[in-house]
Amino acid sequence: MLIMSSVYDVIVVGGGASGLVAAATAAKGGCSVLLAEKMEKCGRKIRITGKGRCNITNMSAPDVFLAKVRSGADFVRFSLEALSPFDVRDMLEAAGVRTVEERGRRLFPASGKAFDVADALVDMAYESGVQVECHCQVTAITRDGNIWRVDMERRSVMARNVVIATGGVSYRATGSTGDGYLFAHRLGHTIVPLRPSLVSLKVDAPIFARVHENLRNVALTLVVEHREVACQMGEMTVNGDVLEGAIVLRLSRDAVDALTDKKRAELRLSLKPALTQAKLVARIVREVETDGSLTVEGLLRRMVPRSLVRPVAVASGVATASRVKTLSQHERVRIADTLLCMVLPLVDYGGFAEAVTTAGGVSLDEVDPLSMQSLKAPGIYFTGETLDIDADTGGYNLQLAFSTGYLCGKHIASQCKE
Repeated sequence: MLIMSSVYDVIVVGGGASGLVAAATAAKGGCSVLLAEKMEKCGRKIRITGKGRCNITNMSAPDVFLAKVRSGADFVRFSLEALSPFDVRDMLEAAGVRTVEERGRRLFPASGKAFDVADALVDMAYESGVQVECHCQVTAITRDGNIWRVDMERRSVMARNVVIATGGVSYRATGSTGDGYLFAHRLGHTIVPLRPSLVSLKVDAPIFARVHENLRNVALTLVVEHREVACQMGEMTVNGDVLEGAIVLRLSRDAVDALTDKKRAELRLSLKPALTQAKLVARIVREVETDGSLTVEGLLRRMVPRSLVRPVAVASGVATASRVKTLSQHERVRIADTLLCMVLPLVDYGGFAEAVTTAGGVSLDEVDPLSMQSLKAPGIYFTGETLDIDADTGGYNLQLAFSTGYLCGKHIASQCKE
């Protein structure tokens, strides 16, 4: 039997990054706030993000930051102005979380522990006066006259406003099971098809079957239907036919879209992106002049990690035991060309279980970017991954969660005062 409770100014559904910030901001503004989290604790996904280190945000200039937002850059501009990366840093520093800026302007907790960030956000919510309830599964959200009824497993609660901050569908063990999309759909919203974003990619590369290698200073280019879509330089990991790492994640959004649309796609890996064909051939000539007995295997060991010697030789069409001085000019050029470009046909991508974030979600055409309020159901708000917004890896997605949550909470607080 459901028991009715008093009317709250706002109920926040979901205790992740955006939900915690939205709840704390609204409560600080004088609202009565209930935060309903279905897991045993809030911030489960924050605690594992960044491989347990938590890449909090990215301190890039606004135009640089927005260029990294793949979907919804114009939409999130207002929320980023309301709560910038610098504001987030100051907010956490004030909560006792010292931060450090690392390469690429990425911000991390100085402790290197993601749970420090999660704990600070939870403490902020409590200290602001938020009523936090864990193990609290919301089952339905419906209008009841001029207010909203939020049904839970053991009772129903009434509220003037409801924030749906349930996240996406990646890392389902943290509680991100797509509940918010169902609520939004039932309230009349359009859900842009969901796809895993920032995810590993699978290639058709038998020559990599036994390769398990971390590669640095390489370039990876995504080609779709014979057109170069994007190129990234940096680090990646080869685990057989599965490619992972920073530059793979940054290309994965476009790669997933291409495969979803059944387009022909491939990755082109350059092991020596800083060199040209002519410079590589000249390097081979110098190596032969230094050691006339040098084999192809010996040459490649000087140029690539040992695990890639055979794959490069096979792709070049030369035997590893061959003496380099006996190779024709054409064969030397083939080695150089292989080092510059190994073509890896794309065949698949990792699923939501390993995706860092979710692409797709509540259509931005149906949400007010100045408040995060639904244009179809006034009093309903959407934040974070529930929306059709996503960005590159590097702290951008967590910042979007913080900013949309803050703008939402700030708007609700202003409504409460009125």
